[in-house]
Amino acid sequence: MLCCDMLIVGLTGGLATGKTTVAQLFQQCGANIIDADMLTREVVKPRRAAWKDIVHTFGRDILTDHQEVNRTALAAIVFQQPSRLKQLTAILYPRVAREQARLTRQITKENPDAVIIYDAAMLIESGAYRRMDHVILVKAKQAIQVQRASNRTGMLKSEALRRIQQQMPQRKKQEYADEVIDGELPLRQLRAIVGRLYRKLEHQANQLGLPVR
Repeated sequence: MLCCDMLIVGLTGGLATGKTTVAQLFQQCGANIIDADMLTREVVKPRRAAWKDIVHTFGRDILTDHQEVNRTALAAIVFQQPSRLKQLTAILYPRVAREQARLTRQITKENPDAVIIYDAAMLIESGAYRRMDHVILVKAKQAIQVQRASNRTGMLKSEALRRIQQQMPQRKKQEYADEVIDGELPLRQLRAIVGRLYRKLEHQANQLGLPVR
């Protein structure tokens, strides 16, 4: 008698589309969240392999006084030069993928029927979508993205627009998505949509956990 595995769902979206809000709503429903950005921060800690590769590739000018990677300085380089962005992703993606796999094993060891949400802005670009059972895209109009990024982080609108244009177009990402959520909706509507979707995913996870004879 065999037993199937957990359900892992990729959650993605461009800059300031509302993806983080949707991830938080899934967490409130009971989903286990793995945040790709947090994993990235972990793998680039000083003296780790990714940190050494970044310093070798981009120089020590992208380090802070505490020898940590200055994410703002690094972003200023890679979001202006696509070739440099490719260099950075080649350093980060394999290591982040290994961390994601490790955390997934840890979660499923404790709860074989878990619904795991992998929150990753570059889910499609990195190829991580291939490891997902489902893909959810959070989208918003470009003007809304620019305005939100400017309001929340103080980023110049021109810089926000440049970063958005460096990302895969939403219409292209939508081709990979099983579900699309409108990130411009009011919070109450988003909460209802996420709640319904989580119950559906939870049911699928429970079905996967049933013995196969």
